[in-house]
Amino acid sequence: MGSTSSYVSSSSSSKWLGFVAAVWIQCISGNNYTFSNYSDALKSLMHLTQLQLNNLSVAKDVGKAFGLLAGLASDRFPTWAILLIGSVEGLIGYGAQWLVVSQRIQPLPYWQLCVFLCMGGNSTTWMNTAVLVTCIRNFRSNRGPVSGILKGFVGLSTAIFTTLCSALFADDPGSFLIMLSVIPFAVCLTGVFFLRETPPDVSAGDDDGEEVKYFGFFNVVAVAVALFLLAYGFIPSPSMLVSRLFVAVLVVMLASPLGIPVYSYLKGRLGGGNDVERQRLKEPLLQIPEKENEGVVAEEEAEIVKRAPEVGEEHTIVEALRSVDFWILFVSFLCGVGTGLAVMNNMGQIGLALGYPDVSLFLSLTSIFGFFGRIISGTVSEFTIKKAATPRPLWNAASQLLMAGIHIHYPEGRGSWIRRT
Repeated sequence: MGSTSSYVSSSSSSKWLGFVAAVWIQCISGNNYTFSNYSDALKSLMHLTQLQLNNLSVAKDVGKAFGLLAGLASDRFPTWAILLIGSVEGLIGYGAQWLVVSQRIQPLPYWQLCVFLCMGGNSTTWMNTAVLVTCIRNFRSNRGPVSGILKGFVGLSTAIFTTLCSALFADDPGSFLIMLSVIPFAVCLTGVFFLRETPPDVSAGDDDGEEVKYFGFFNVVAVAVALFLLAYGFIPSPSMLVSRLFVAVLVVMLASPLGIPVYSYLKGRLGGGNDVERQRLKEPLLQIPEKENEGVVAEEEAEIVKRAPEVGEEHTIVEALRSVDFWILFVSFLCGVGTGLAVMNNMGQIGLALGYPDVSLFLSLTSIFGFFGRIISGTVSEFTIKKAATPRPLWNAASQLLMAGIHIHYPEGRGSWIRRT
């Protein structure tokens, strides 16, 4: 009994340690949204027109369109291999851009720079796929909170990178690009030792109520980090001491979730066989004979084969392409996310046109409020669908209309609201 409880305790803590590693990876996997931080340096150094610069941003975003490769590979390769592919690809893609911007090499031909930008954009799809697939499989009964937390930290990653560069390197584009290439590689290289899929019996060994509490702590940390980044962005000309103190506090805040796997391990060891006994209670009291059980499984499989998967169930690629829901989402994301990316990719030029040589604050604010939008939208849609049966597509349409209204209104108020703040 003692060895079994020790094994369950160790496996449970390893699962939570993997989730902490996943959060760290998500904190650095949003580098695809930071193009505006160094786009002006590329434009001036390579003497690009605005159209050529826009095409570079398109090449970066096209890299994410090849995320299907990461999804297919996730069913055939282990998590550590997916992470390594993404981190190495990002190291090469952003490293080449750093060599150009820091003028350590002569400017590359335009088509080659497009290739490296595409590699940098595609690298994040491998990281996101490895993290989401593994964590959703490890926490099968809490898929919603898992995806919400991980996507929320992706939303904060741009603010984390931008603020770190502003605090440590005074917004130098070369230093920013070396951060984008080296930090994700180092974090993913660390994550390969901790992020792994756990067996289903171990994943089900934790109490669901306890998992909810743990996920609540991760949400608290995410909100605290967002507010902390927001507060720092409004400090006028912080000194080097203040900047370094900020970085130290931010690192401590991001490291604080390590307390959960430690607590889970100690609780399992001190609790003795409670975890094992709880897992035994979850086992069915009536065991179906093997032959009868095979018959039941065969009938269930036949039923699954006959009917098409419903919304919320796993789909193959072909089944998804045949679904009307897929194409509605496709068009919605193409139009909605596309316009949002267009604004973020051109934030540098928009800021310069309005008289702001430094747009890092605007990128941080976009990232931070994007995080709050992810958290609030998920919570509100989940609440309204349970209380009033409000369909989620309605909220999706409302968000698209809101963004369209802001884009239409922005040119009219560009000289007033933003300058007053």
